[in-house]
Amino acid sequence: MAQREDLQLLLSPAVESAGYTLWGVEYLPQGKHSVLRIYIDHPNGIGIEDCEAASRQLSALLDVEDPIKGNYALEVSSPGLDRPLFQLEHYQQLQGQRVSLKLIAPVDGVRSYKGVIESVNADEITLMVENKKVLVRFGNIQKAHLDPDFE
Repeated sequence: MAQREDLQLLLSPAVESAGYTLWGVEYLPQGKHSVLRIYIDHPNGIGIEDCEAASRQLSALLDVEDPIKGNYALEVSSPGLDRPLFQLEHYQQLQGQRVSLKLIAPVDGVRSYKGVIESVNADEITLMVENKKVLVRFGNIQKAHLDPDFE
């Protein structure tokens, strides 16, 4: 199976040629129910028609290149308001925003944090969590997404 970075390199030109930005790639291996989820973005937002157009283009590319062995369902989606974060650049773009992180290894004895991105350096993110700064290495993040305030 191709790594996420390899899939992003393969799929990014096709997404961009369709007029969108590749926000991220998730592969969820679950046997015959595996899912390849591609998140696309555009400054004007993403509608169902955009997802359908990108899906057609990506499906053709994936059929030819066959980077993932076995069966899987292809899903093309907008990242949404609670967009997942995949790259260090996402954290840089979203400084000042509230995020939710799940870590691989605990920091200060904690594996899950909700806080505001205060700064982003070479490979570290500083979160402000309840008036306390928490430093997290990018490589220690298992999963992250924006945590929008709907109030």
